[in-house]
Amino acid sequence: MSTPINSITPDFAVAPQLQPSDMAAVAAAGFKSVIINRPDYEAGPDQPTAEQVSAAAREAGLRVEYQPVVSGAMTQDDVARFAELLHTMPAPVLAYCRSGTRCTVLYRAATGNG
Repeated sequence: MSTPINSITPDFAVAPQLQPSDMAAVAAAGFKSVIINRPDYEAGPDQPTAEQVSAAAREAGLRVEYQPVVSGAMTQDDVARFAELLHTMPAPVLAYCRSGTRCTVLYRAATGNG
């Protein structure tokens, strides 16, 4: 996996757009769960869909949730749902969006860190 992973805590990290082919490496790196925060087709038709990534994640033994959040339009409901996922998904958790920034902002808002 050539995509950079940015560890925020020992149990949470963020990454830019991941591919279905990255999921085996994500599992091999020790992650147990993946949160997809990038809406389908945000980057156009060449972006892998959440279902494509989710299928590969499940095949690699990962728990996966699709929680699309529009960049620059995060809501309190988005934050609440993200907090719920952090509390219910097996750790460590890797979240991704376009660059990783949206996931970092969600994490900070959901945990009060930042």
